[in-house]
Amino acid sequence: MEMASQPVDNRKEGIISRAWHCLKSLPGKSMSKLIELAKKTKKLGHDDPRRIIHSLKVGLAITLVSLFYYFEPLYDGFGVSAMWAVLTVVVVFEFSVGGTLSRGLNRGLATFLAAGLGFGAHHLANLSGKLGEPILLGLFVFLLASTVTFVRFFPRMKARYDYGLLIFILTFCLISVSGYRDDEVWHMAHMRVSTILIGGFTAVCVCILIFPVWAGTDLHNLVANNIDKLAHFLEGFGPLYFQIPQDGEMDMTFLEGYKCVLNSKQTEESLANFAGWEPGHGQFRFRHPWKQYLKIGSLTRNCAYRIEALNGYLNTETKISEEIRGEMQDACINMSSEAVKALKGLAFSIQTMTKPCSANSHITKSKIAAKNLKSLLSTSLCKETEILDLIPAVTVASLLVDVVACTEKIAESVQELASIAKFNSVKPKKAPSRSSSKISEPEHVITIHQPSSLPE
Repeated sequence: MEMASQPVDNRKEGIISRAWHCLKSLPGKSMSKLIELAKKTKKLGHDDPRRIIHSLKVGLAITLVSLFYYFEPLYDGFGVSAMWAVLTVVVVFEFSVGGTLSRGLNRGLATFLAAGLGFGAHHLANLSGKLGEPILLGLFVFLLASTVTFVRFFPRMKARYDYGLLIFILTFCLISVSGYRDDEVWHMAHMRVSTILIGGFTAVCVCILIFPVWAGTDLHNLVANNIDKLAHFLEGFGPLYFQIPQDGEMDMTFLEGYKCVLNSKQTEESLANFAGWEPGHGQFRFRHPWKQYLKIGSLTRNCAYRIEALNGYLNTETKISEEIRGEMQDACINMSSEAVKALKGLAFSIQTMTKPCSANSHITKSKIAAKNLKSLLSTSLCKETEILDLIPAVTVASLLVDVVACTEKIAESVQELASIAKFNSVKPKKAPSRSSSKISEPEHVITIHQPSSLPE
C-alpha cells in the first residue's frame, strides 16, 4: 500500500508545484502582455492619427444624442424611442464622410419609406376586418420581404444600397406586424422616423464638421502611391539584378513596397463606393470620375503581377552567365529607367492633378529599348548561346516588355482621367522631394497648354 501511494503523492506534489509556478509567473506575464498591448496601441495611433480623432468623434456624437435621455423635456417628447437615435449613431458613424453619408442616407430613406408602407399596409389590412387582417398583413410581409431580399442580389444594389434594403425590411415588418397588436401604429412610425433622422443628422454633422476624412481623397492618394511603388521597384531592380555597384548601401525596401498593390482591389472599390456619396470638396467636384480610379488601379495591379514575377528572379538559384548579362544589361536598364520615369510622372500627375506631359515620351523611349532588346535576343545571343542558358534572360526581358506595355495602358487611363476631371494643364516648376511615402516629380518638367505630349 505504501508503494502504491507514493506515485500518487508525487503526482500531487508535481501538480501543486506547477500551479504555484504559474501563479508566481502570472504578474510578470500580465505586465509583458500590457506592455505589448500598449506598444500595439501606440503604433496603431501613430500609423494613422485620424483613428484617434474618429474615436473621439464617435464618442461625442453618442454623447450628444444621449441627451434625449438625460433631460426631462426631451425625454418627455420622445420617451424610450430616443434610444433609436443612439443606436442610429452607433451603426451609421463610419470612418469617412462618404461611409457615414452612405449609411445615414440609406437608413433615413429606408426608414421613411418602410414606415409609410407599413402604415399603409396596416390601414389596408384594417379594412378587411378582424378575420382578414392577419392574412393580409402576412401576405404583405411575405411579398415585400421576398422581393427586397431578391433585389439585394443585384451587384449595384448590393454595393450601394444593401444596408438600406435591410433596414427597409426591418422597419416595414416592425411597423406592420407590431401594429396588429398596437393601435398607436402612427405614433410608433412617427417616433421611429424622427429619432432615426435625429441620430443620422447628428452623426453626419459631427463627421463632416470636425476633422472630416474624405474617402475620395484617400482613393486619389492610394492610386497615385501605388503607381509610385511600382516605379520604386523598377528603379532598384536593374542595379540589383545586373549587380551594378552603387554609391552607399542600397535601400532594399523596394522589394516589399509593391506587394500591397496586389491586395488593394477591395480597398479601392470600397473607397470609390463611399466617394460617390460625398459632396464636392477641395479639388474634387461633385460627381468626380471615381470609377476611372478603379480602372487605373486594375491596370496598376496587372503591372504589379509582372513585377511580382520579376522579383522571383532576384532570388532564384538559376543565374544567367556574365556574357549574357553584359549583352542585355544596357537595353534592360534603359527600358526600365524610362518606364520608371513614366510611372513617376503619372503618379506625380495624379497627385498634383495636372495633365501628364512627359510620360508618353518616356514610354516611346522604353519601347525603342524593348525593340532593341528583342532584336538582340533573336539574333546574336541566340546564335552564340545555348537555348537552356538563354531561357532565364528571355523570361526577364519578356517580363520587362510586359511592364512597359502595362505602363502604356496606365498612361492612357491617366490621360483619360485628366481629360474627364479637367486637370490643370500647367505643371508646377518644382515638386516636393521624393520620400518613401510621397510622390516624386518627373525628372523633366515642361509647360504645356494642351494634353498632347511633347518631346523632351
